[in-house]
Amino acid sequence: MRLPDMPLHDPFIVADKKTATYYLYTSNAPSVSGVDGIGTMVYRSRDLRDWMRPVVVFRTADQEELWATRGAWAPEVHEWGGKYYLFTTLHNQDKPLPIPPPNQWGTPFPVGNYMRGTIIAVSDSLLGPFTVIDRSRPTPPENLMTLDGTLYVDPSGQPWMVYAHEWLQTIDGTMGAIRLTPDLSGTVGDPAYLFKASDAFWISEQIPGGVPHQLPPYVTDGPQLYRTPDKSLIMLWSTYEKNVANPDGTIGGLYVQTYAVSKSGDIKGPWSQRRTLVRNDSGHGMLFHTFDGRLMMVLHRPFNNARGKLYEMQLLGHELRVLRQRTDLDGGG
Repeated sequence: MRLPDMPLHDPFIVADKKTATYYLYTSNAPSVSGVDGIGTMVYRSRDLRDWMRPVVVFRTADQEELWATRGAWAPEVHEWGGKYYLFTTLHNQDKPLPIPPPNQWGTPFPVGNYMRGTIIAVSDSLLGPFTVIDRSRPTPPENLMTLDGTLYVDPSGQPWMVYAHEWLQTIDGTMGAIRLTPDLSGTVGDPAYLFKASDAFWISEQIPGGVPHQLPPYVTDGPQLYRTPDKSLIMLWSTYEKNVANPDGTIGGLYVQTYAVSKSGDIKGPWSQRRTLVRNDSGHGMLFHTFDGRLMMVLHRPFNNARGKLYEMQLLGHELRVLRQRTDLDGGG
């Protein structure tokens, strides 16, 4: 299989040096994996061009008394303490959350507020099966509607989950972080606020005639952290431009891939926003190194019926830029 033929939303690649294999995780697509159910599947490749048919590594149906019923979005797998940990976002529409009070943007949306958040599951293998550690609740505070949790380990060795706080609760979506216990089974202390979507200055830039480029709601999606050689911290994240809030609590518009920089190297920032890296309804990217040392970014495009796209990247200090799209691998488009 090749990327143009592979259904692929919220891609995450593990470049495993032990097996000289790239593992590409995404939500289960039964039409491709041959396995029914909500969960996570993984494609494998030696060269980023030719991929094996995916195998399912996690299914919600295999987890007894799990609080969630739907989702399995944005799967990531991280090695930690000799084991492998799957982070994926689940939700349950039958567990509504209270509508937050009005803020400076107005009253949060009355529909779509229900329990959503990232769970952590563990396995001894990159191929699973993964077992949820805490089946009673998501890892971030359960009163917050969150998604796209990712692992970050600070210079002291403290693990964190960084996540997006849904615009449905805030109108102006935010990024947050919470410390994890050493075995990733729970959290420590209160969550930290990192930044809000409208901090991306280009979202509200004026266009001819003085009309705002975009009005709220503002979306935060897909955080992924990367430590630079100069000890700064980069966060890839995604949002929408020219967005429209639909009555059912979904967003319409064009997805974009952007990033922010914490020059202090601290997860709490301060965070400085940068312009978009890739537009054209592209996003939820992550950075990884090929086995020959090249810095690459994988993302999906378009948002619906998504396929994986690969880019060679360049890092100049803590400034990130696209060198070229690898159309020889992803088929272009």
